[in-house]
Amino acid sequence: MTDGHHPPSPLLIPDTAASFAAVRAVLEQADAVDGLGVDIAATLDWAVDAGRRRPSSLSATWELLAAVASRDVAAARVLEPHLDALGILDEAAAAGIDVPVDPAGAWGVFAAEGPGMRLEAREDAGTWTLHGTKPWCSLASHLTHALVTAWVDEERRQLFALDLRDPAVTARTGPWHARGLERVVSAPIDVEGAAAVPVGEPGWYLRRPGFAHGGVGVAACWWGGALPLREALRTAAGTARADQLARVHLGRVDTALWAARAVLLETATAFEAGGSASEGLRAARARAVVADAVETTLTESARALGPLPLVADEAHARRVADLQVYVRQHHGDRDLARIGGDLATGADGW
Repeated sequence: MTDGHHPPSPLLIPDTAASFAAVRAVLEQADAVDGLGVDIAATLDWAVDAGRRRPSSLSATWELLAAVASRDVAAARVLEPHLDALGILDEAAAAGIDVPVDPAGAWGVFAAEGPGMRLEAREDAGTWTLHGTKPWCSLASHLTHALVTAWVDEERRQLFALDLRDPAVTARTGPWHARGLERVVSAPIDVEGAAAVPVGEPGWYLRRPGFAHGGVGVAACWWGGALPLREALRTAAGTARADQLARVHLGRVDTALWAARAVLLETATAFEAGGSASEGLRAARARAVVADAVETTLTESARALGPLPLVADEAHARRVADLQVYVRQHHGDRDLARIGGDLATGADGW
């Protein structure tokens, strides 16, 4: 079950009966899952069902991700890439790209690169096959399919749909010594000539508008995952023994998460309006603001609450460990340097 600390939905967007009925239905199912985020098989079954009933709007999707993360961070980590993969397939269809695959099953998105590992795509008489090793393939041994980027030449990557049940695909079990997201194993896969279906032309995956949208969807997970820590601080600040420092910690976390919420709201509004040439920069800014707010929340809650909940409260300790690993998908100063680089070369987007 959930850890009992999640705040009520809506978290981000004012509720309307029409647009958020799907969100409420999926959350009701999440609350009924025994072992949400801990039992990976049960959580994936729920995520696949959630994908079939996913909301149609971007803001509602972020609402769903944040609300799930407020219940369990690992559950959101399972759900987010599945919804992202389905969204990419929808985006391809809307762009007139024929992708002859069945979207049923449990999907992931494997687009990371790593030193000493390379996945290559080769075409022979119209048939594409993949060869090599792909790092950071979350839950590959549990999923049925994935959208995978592979190199088609020395400079270009292309997206492919891959059946992970193909005997030519081997999912490694490690190395994975994580204390956070312990069960969401993100290890390499080895591919020895597995057939794959191209999704768009080389570079389409990064150029499409949904790439920026998906990046902020991850940030919505971070934000929702931090909310129960704010509630723990509020409980501590309301006790008879609480002093002004307890209220300072709470106030610092509250203002950081409130600012991040405002940024997520503004970003959802801008993305849904469409037509902006600076969506990548806007997404990078939003991710940076949310990541900073989550880091502030982790630091302040540790200082305010001390070691006791980290050793005596299983749900709290797991949430902190999961968030610490999950938010590392933001690359800190490197991501800020990319924002600065965009600005230095003429981008603005204000």
